Amino acid sequence: MSEMPRPTPNRWRVLALWLAGIALVGTAGALLAPSPTAPDPVRGAEPVELGVELHAPAVAPRAVPNLTGLPEASTFGTVATAPQDMTAEEVPDGQLVHPTEPVPVFDQPGGAAIAVLPTTQLGSDTWVPVIADEPGWVQVLLPSRPNGSTGWLSTQDSTLAIRSTTDRIVIDRAAFRLTLYRNHQQIGTWSVGVGTPAAPTPAGRTFVLASMTDAKQTFSPVIFPLGIHSTTYSTYGGGPGTTGIHGWPTTDVFGRPSSDGCIRVPADALATFTNPVDPVPIGTPVLIR
Repeated sequence: MSEMPRPTPNRWRVLALWLAGIALVGTAGALLAPSPTAPDPVRGAEPVELGVELHAPAVAPRAVPNLTGLPEASTFGTVATAPQDMTAEEVPDGQLVHPTEPVPVFDQPGGAAIAVLPTTQLGSDTWVPVIADEPGWVQVLLPSRPNGSTGWLSTQDSTLAIRSTTDRIVIDRAAFRLTLYRNHQQIGTWSVGVGTPAAPTPAGRTFVLASMTDAKQTFSPVIFPLGIHSTTYSTYGGGPGTTGIHGWPTTDVFGRPSSDGCIRVPADALATFTNPVDPVPIGTPVLIR
């Protein structure tokens, strides 16, 4: 087993978790519909994830801004003023948060509200990776356009569910290889197909946004949309151009640039991702090199 570098612990998160109370939650969600002829569509619907509720510290709550008119921080939305991810080569440490109700997204701690983060995405609970924190605030990756969007959530104003995962997915585009790590150990590595030069797979860090099934398509039994979008196509068959990880019915697509931006993986990779005993959780960080 090869070992993955361990992320740096965060002392503020340790303190926040020490002070916070804990309970369980879960929800469900929506869909995305491409045509049969569309390149690498992402569509379908499948819900539910369980998490642990983190209650805010006992401090005076801030006034919650009016969310009317704010764009939705979803795979369908664009948040033009979202801060860009400045450390895109570092794998997040695996802490994930889920809004139990729609919450405002801020441009900085104590700053302006720039978007609304919904409770579900494409039929799964919204779980987003934490990439930084300050007392009372967490910075998260967003699934909206443009790619690399981030935002800050207040842990003072709302109740966020929180959990952590040791799963990490690393995709090396030049080597046409996807590797899954768990507990800093390599669980599996597979030869995959990535985007062509005309429609490349976007680089940077993102996350598993949802897990979906769709009886209307035959190329993959399950699809994992990611929190990024094609930089070539504005849509896949009417959807928002979400890039995903999915299977393919033939093996000639692996080990070469063969897709319109999505990552095509073999059947045993999908089987590992969906293992009923220990599946890859929604929100798992993904690094695309």
